Amino acid sequence: MPLNLLKIYNQLLDLSVYITDSQRIASLKGIFQRDIVYNTNFAFKNKKINPTPADGEDTMERLFRHLTTKITDKTTKKREFDMSRSVRLHWIKYHIEEKKKNNMLVFSVHEKEGVRTYIYDIDESYVIVMEPMRNKDEYYLLTAYHLEGKDKARDKMKRKYERRLRVAI
Repeated sequence: MPLNLLKIYNQLLDLSVYITDSQRIASLKGIFQRDIVYNTNFAFKNKKINPTPADGEDTMERLFRHLTTKITDKTTKKREFDMSRSVRLHWIKYHIEEKKKNNMLVFSVHEKEGVRTYIYDIDESYVIVMEPMRNKDEYYLLTAYHLEGKDKARDKMKRKYERRLRVAI
């Protein structure tokens, strides 16, 4: 039985038991499919959540990649597996469903790319980033990650929160 499917917030997935990359990816995809792909109620504040559109690429594959990898070369936008994101993959559904009530910040900020909505778990230094869809009452799920370099990262989130729109979008 895949034990990672039994993990709950705030436990971390155990990915070190897998010998090959394909085994690790299969375990992560099982969680991704359960929590996001086949979740007919995947919505935040009653607004459906979608993967971002992708030119010539499967949108769910692209979303999976953004949730389990990070950019390692800003010039080429090369992405590589990120253990820190991956071991927390099952936290996304927990936060989207707003099960945690304390030490959470939910806010929207106008960024250079457009409006971004953040779900920030202060205790776990964990962030989910979404973008409201234009012309629809829905969101794009952009990414989710664990803040690293805690003081610097927390300060960055604090500055975003201080610039927040007065009404989360």
